[in-house]
Amino acid sequence: QVQLVESGGGLVQPGGSLRLSCRASGTIFSINTMGWYRQAPGKEREMVATITSGGSTVYADSVKLRFTISRDNVKNTVYLQMNSLKPEDTAVYYCNARNEISSRSSWGQGTQVTVSS
Repeated sequence: QVQLVESGGGLVQPGGSLRLSCRASGTIFSINTMGWYRQAPGKEREMVATITSGGSTVYADSVKLRFTISRDNVKNTVYLQMNSLKPEDTAVYYCNARNEISSRSSWGQGTQVTVSS
């Protein structure tokens, strides 16, 4: 089975930075579109950023120019660099992998990001 393990969440002050990591196993990482999604209390899960096997990226308008998604196909890891963090970024952040051939989708366990002074 596909396993996604996130790390890097925590408590940070407004304006600060965090880097989330998600390591994948049990799948051919290089043929997966990878993504970061987040869910705040009482809200639906929303897409934050995605990156295809070819390196094409998509960002939510709310995080453009602040967040950067990247991938390392040697380490089987996707990253989310988050800069200029705002309290509204507070959420549980989930890693997602979608196999571009089979369309199978898998989720990580989530990591908490809290932005507060």
